[in-house]
Amino acid sequence: MCGIAGWTDLRDSLEEYESVIKAMGDAIAHRGPDAAGEFYDRGCRLAHRRLSVIDPENGAQPMTYGQYTIVYNGELYNTPELRRKLKNLGHTFDTASDTEVLLHSFSEWGGDCLEKLNGIYAFAVWDRVKRSLFMARDRAGVKPFFYYLYNGGMLFASEIKAFFKNPRFTPALSREGALSLVLLGPARKGGCGVFDGVEELRPGECAVFDENGFRKRIYWKLTAAPHTESLDETAEHLGWLIRDSTERQLVSDVPLCTFLSGGLDSSLISAIAAKKYRDEGKQLSTWSIDYKDNRKNFVASAFQPDEDAPWIVKMSEFIGSEHTNVVIDSPALADALVPAMTARDLPGMADVCSSLYLFCGEVKKRFTVAVSGECADEVLGGYPWYHKPELLYAEGFPWARSTARRAELLRPGLLGGISPAGYVKDAADSTVKDMSYLDGESREEIARRRMFLLNFYWFMQTLLDRKDRCSMAHGLEVRVPFCDHRIAEYAYNIPWEMKALNGREKGLVRRIAERYMPKDVAWRKKSPYPKTHNPSYGRIVFAEFTRLMSEPGCRLTELLDKSRIGELISTEGSSFSENWYGQLMTTPQMFAYLIQLEMWLRIYDPALLF
Repeated sequence: MCGIAGWTDLRDSLEEYESVIKAMGDAIAHRGPDAAGEFYDRGCRLAHRRLSVIDPENGAQPMTYGQYTIVYNGELYNTPELRRKLKNLGHTFDTASDTEVLLHSFSEWGGDCLEKLNGIYAFAVWDRVKRSLFMARDRAGVKPFFYYLYNGGMLFASEIKAFFKNPRFTPALSREGALSLVLLGPARKGGCGVFDGVEELRPGECAVFDENGFRKRIYWKLTAAPHTESLDETAEHLGWLIRDSTERQLVSDVPLCTFLSGGLDSSLISAIAAKKYRDEGKQLSTWSIDYKDNRKNFVASAFQPDEDAPWIVKMSEFIGSEHTNVVIDSPALADALVPAMTARDLPGMADVCSSLYLFCGEVKKRFTVAVSGECADEVLGGYPWYHKPELLYAEGFPWARSTARRAELLRPGLLGGISPAGYVKDAADSTVKDMSYLDGESREEIARRRMFLLNFYWFMQTLLDRKDRCSMAHGLEVRVPFCDHRIAEYAYNIPWEMKALNGREKGLVRRIAERYMPKDVAWRKKSPYPKTHNPSYGRIVFAEFTRLMSEPGCRLTELLDKSRIGELISTEGSSFSENWYGQLMTTPQMFAYLIQLEMWLRIYDPALLF
């Protein structure tokens, strides 16, 4: 993966701004520590920071072919097929890089090339003849693309922090942004970058900026279609898609490993990868994360019935991987809250982010690419809210049931007459307003399609956002085979009785997984991302929150009611009974999120527009 940035202004030649575009690129150098490059044409400057994965000796960017110059962040998993098609059309290639294939694809088909891509990507192509910039983001939103429009020009970048290096950008927070942070965070509305004026291409969107302004369109969306295959055929079809997606994503010219939690999804990905490696005479490396004293402090619950550790050992031995377990202690987990926040440029999933940030830092010491089993739950019905009617039919988001209690924390007047429940409901409803479904589908079938879209465009985006920033902060590329758009398209139309085979979450995937792993692993109850059970973490976070709130420079009172903050401190959080976000963010994570929000206000220092 890489980092990209650019500045287009059709009223200004930008001739004298070489240092600015270099600074924008340097701000995201962690995404591409292997090489750097800039490009200049009248009214356009581009920057690229490269993480070399395919053809490290070649493929430098920005790359030019004819009238087109590209900066690209991503991986194309169907590069060989595209190269063959283009060669048949008369194209020749100087490198083995997917960048060159993407650039030639655009030169041949223009924006229609997106229909032919299988991969994760965010890219921009400057046309020096038409003086126009074409931009696109992958269908699942794995790779980020932020932009900022001003009169006559625009900025874009992989991460918001690059904008801070440009004189056209002034960081500001509107009322909408403030409500997003408190009522929706760590999620954010699709297309919204929270900072005033900062937007993001949504999954499956592309755009053009030229003398006629900025125009964007949706080039891909999930579409309902009749499912005509039997259960056996469906298992074969989905099994092939998962295997094909995983094997395509094992291609790398630098060291590659997989994440292994002992759960269904990572075990399936790792098992497929291990077999592929064995066939090539290699041994797969797998990695997992744990926390100091977790075994001693673990208490089983309906949400997390058992520990991951024994299952990790079992799977590693079964597939014959060389395994590394990273153990994190509470002080380090708390200390990483701020670095994890600055990696994301926004408050995130608290220690769920900081643990991943630390974990990826350890993995990067030996590997440049990792493959993860994340995002299967979103597209294949793994979460509790797919299965519980009271959540399936609920308004708003099933994982965000703390809206009323969050609203009580807000500073008086911040709502400005806005209804918190209505604000969250509108955010959810706008996501599904153009939902595709078939005539005659039942209320339940339509509700499950709605849940699919909410998961795909909200919960999954939060996880992908976290995964990209926490990994790329260390120059580690993490691939997610379950985000293959072919799997999403197919899964959107698989009947629920097949998905939930035998009444189990992801029952169909479990049936497929039996081919690759012991049956008890395949049918193990879902376990969430591993979190610390050490009570010391909660104590450390609470103490740090209390300390920050007592400092003269405290900024959180600009958004939250000072008396409510005092109540949280006096009751040690017991006055806030609801989980902050899903079932992973409880009382310690609520304090951790507020720490991140406080430090975000201090470090990024946005002007408040309310």
